[in-house]
Amino acid sequence: MLQAEHFLTMTNQLGEGSFWSADEQKLYWLDIKQKRFYRMDTKTMQYETFDVGAQIGVMALRGVGGQIMATDEGFALWDTQTEALTVVANPLKGKAHRRFNDGNIDVKGRFWAGTMCDPPDTCKTPECDLYRLDPDGSLHRMDTGLGMPNGLVWNPENTILYLTDSPQQVIYAYDFDPETGKIEHRRPFVQTHDEPGVPDGLTIDDEGFLWSVRYNGGKIIRYDPNGKIEREVHVPVPHPTSCTFGGKNMDALYITTAWNELSEEQKKQYPQSGDLFSLQTNIRGSGRRHFAG
Repeated sequence: MLQAEHFLTMTNQLGEGSFWSADEQKLYWLDIKQKRFYRMDTKTMQYETFDVGAQIGVMALRGVGGQIMATDEGFALWDTQTEALTVVANPLKGKAHRRFNDGNIDVKGRFWAGTMCDPPDTCKTPECDLYRLDPDGSLHRMDTGLGMPNGLVWNPENTILYLTDSPQQVIYAYDFDPETGKIEHRRPFVQTHDEPGVPDGLTIDDEGFLWSVRYNGGKIIRYDPNGKIEREVHVPVPHPTSCTFGGKNMDALYITTAWNELSEEQKKQYPQSGDLFSLQTNIRGSGRRHFAG
């Protein structure tokens, strides 16, 4: 098993949502519970903190500048200059104990994000949704009956969408039409009940292999396109949450972690919980696409 190395002391309560900006050559990530995001130059190790005032489940850059976010207040735009958050669509309105969780941007610049119950035990049956926000502002519910939609990526050919459902212990695959954004034929890509913890964040490399983070499992599993485990990466804290490729050559894997839900004894045992970790690989990934709206 490969070993991730400690990269930066952050003590994020719920570090999440990492992605690389190829244009800026900077790393972004979130602390959901602290309602903020970070932007970091990994060469100088200098970072900025942006307090948003809402719990951000997933975020991406916009082609016209600023950020698009899926939050506990719905889909929203963030203006870094004015530090203003503007909600543009809120399918969560009137739904108690709901917020947006993870998501991603597809090849046509559409923003996908799933909802979750918060706290998770307020859901009695799988009843969460997957949404797609298009650049023209139209909102589409793409699937429902999910336990907790989490890490979401597309294969290199943009013909398959992979979606993690954490409490169901599964990564689903859908047929994906890149022109229309339609998905169909949901089926299990891998069932993960035999692994410790639950599947959380997800990224994909240029070879089409999935890297699935195991929350409360202390590792990342790399699956080949047939769903077979190809390698594992040990993370020396219980709660790794997300991972992304970045760096000049897009071959460094950056990993967020959390101390959220750890006992006081566990916090003492794993004092690096909430910090960033990294792994230098000989495999390349890609940065997050921009929202086209």
